[in-house]
Amino acid sequence: MSAPEAPLLIFIGQPNCGKSTLFNAVAGYKAQTSNFPGTSVKHTHSLVNIDGRLLNVVDLPGTYSLHPADPAEKVALRHLFQEKPDVMVNVVDASILSRSLELTLELLEMERPMVVALNMTDLAEKKGITIDAGRLAELLGVPVIPTVAAHGRGVKELLEAAFRCLESPCRGPLPRWSAEVESVVDKLVASLPADFPCIANPRFTAIQMIESGHLFCSEFLEEIDPGLKATLDGIRDELALRRGMPAYEAVAAERHHLSLKLSEQASLVRGRTRRSWGERLDDVLMHPIWGYPVLIAVLLGFFFAIFKIGGPVESALLKPFAGLKAWLAAEFGSGLVFHVADGLASGIGGGVAIVLPYFIPLLFLMALFDDVGYLARAGFLLDAFMHRIGLHGKSVSPFILGFGCNVPAIAATRILESRRDRILTSLLIPFIPCSARTTIILALVAFFLGPWWALGFYAANIALVAVLGRILSLFLKEASPGLILEIPTLKMPSLKSIGLKIWFQLKSFALFAWPLLIGGSILLGLVQALHGDAVINAALSPLVSGVLGLPRELGVTLIFGFLRKELSLLMMLQALGVGYQQLMTVVTANQIVVFTVFVSLFIPCLSTFAVLWREVGKKIAFLSAALSVTVAIILSVAVRLLL
Repeated sequence: MSAPEAPLLIFIGQPNCGKSTLFNAVAGYKAQTSNFPGTSVKHTHSLVNIDGRLLNVVDLPGTYSLHPADPAEKVALRHLFQEKPDVMVNVVDASILSRSLELTLELLEMERPMVVALNMTDLAEKKGITIDAGRLAELLGVPVIPTVAAHGRGVKELLEAAFRCLESPCRGPLPRWSAEVESVVDKLVASLPADFPCIANPRFTAIQMIESGHLFCSEFLEEIDPGLKATLDGIRDELALRRGMPAYEAVAAERHHLSLKLSEQASLVRGRTRRSWGERLDDVLMHPIWGYPVLIAVLLGFFFAIFKIGGPVESALLKPFAGLKAWLAAEFGSGLVFHVADGLASGIGGGVAIVLPYFIPLLFLMALFDDVGYLARAGFLLDAFMHRIGLHGKSVSPFILGFGCNVPAIAATRILESRRDRILTSLLIPFIPCSARTTIILALVAFFLGPWWALGFYAANIALVAVLGRILSLFLKEASPGLILEIPTLKMPSLKSIGLKIWFQLKSFALFAWPLLIGGSILLGLVQALHGDAVINAALSPLVSGVLGLPRELGVTLIFGFLRKELSLLMMLQALGVGYQQLMTVVTANQIVVFTVFVSLFIPCLSTFAVLWREVGKKIAFLSAALSVTVAIILSVAVRLLL
């Protein structure tokens, strides 16, 4: 929590304006940057020290306007309205200035200290757009600081402007609209009671009420009395009659016209004689036919690159740990000390030699595609597929996040407007192979049976998600709207940004997952030393040996797999009492496939189960667990019979 005396500074802007990247440049790598709208579903706090002065900086979810359209935008609005920041940093995309200024004008209406970060000025220049920041500042009445967040340009100047606003509040003039709109706004302001709980100021509150009607009142204000409600309805009807359109459209049209006018006054657009490399490349990447072969090629390259890098590194790193295991057996025999020491070595060695060789390349490629902007394009191409299985196109975003980790993927379902879509997407995400399950697939199936087996496993997994989605959608029949997805401009990746993303994920693995791997390995060593594993294996033997056809010693691995999926892989070796290279001497290739299928699907890990409980309720969390166990048993038995 921040110190009470630290001023509150918020970053607010439309999706894909570089807001989170700019926040990271100020506060360190505290939030994920993504090309998908709504990735920052929760606002992120960070107390930072800038030249001896403290600031509590907050990164809010991207929002197109101050009207709650989905849960992610409501998070931003509630924070903005209720916590009342000392300074607002409005991040705008200079390459689409006119559209970006519509949110800026809404923020100006709040009459709070504000600085505008004119971000992506380099991209605007590539498009032939030159923006006079001084002229724009003069028009808006607030400081305008050009920045390039990806390269850290303008960050110092932006913070200096923010501190100046703290010392001497910088508020721009209120936007003035046409007489027709101004008259109805003034009429509603005059009708508000003296004790009415206004947000920011009476004018801002009146405008929001005219645009959103009673929805705004129910969301952010106390219920209005019948008399004021009748006045509001009359004013909205009057404006609609004058302008020949609904009241909210009339206000939006005024704001759009003014933002376009401001953009034209502050910008100089030069004609271009040739299209940019990004536009030419997009002709292929987004092509309705050729885009799909490219997508398949990218996914294949993604998979084989991870395997080709991880496999040799894994083999090289396993050798010293195999020698350590032999030395421990010779030194301590087979008693309690050996099992504890062996568990410690297996936990550390499993993380170093089995997990990280695949995990690091996976993180690098995910960060690379995210930074370049290709993930959004993949989501766009997959939109039609999502609708075929009964899902909203926006579900592509959480699904792609799920390949990294299911936990933030389920949290990201908040961007879906319909509870039906949130539930359906949340039920399917645990079947997406996360980085932990990817490690198991590559370290077992690909390493021992070959990469094509692992690729087939992935293809079958995607087919499973499609079939389950189609089946579950039969029980949840509410229709899903089409996809509205921001497609960012293709850009060269930032090695700094990629490095920070990898570091963030590795730090999370080292602080959370790796201790579980080590602790689980030591605990299994103690269980084996006390012969507790025999009791667990005997209890699970009907399932493990009878149904799945696996060695009964693997029963204990299922318990630990609930904590963290990689644990099942490490426990497998420990429970069978063999080294990684000797695994094929005690199990068959078919058993490796069956074990991988079952462990990957049989139940969401503890963290995933917890976030399911929090996001969609305990009933859905338990339904997800039951669905996973059922599907895992059915498919494992089917694979066993087929092989």
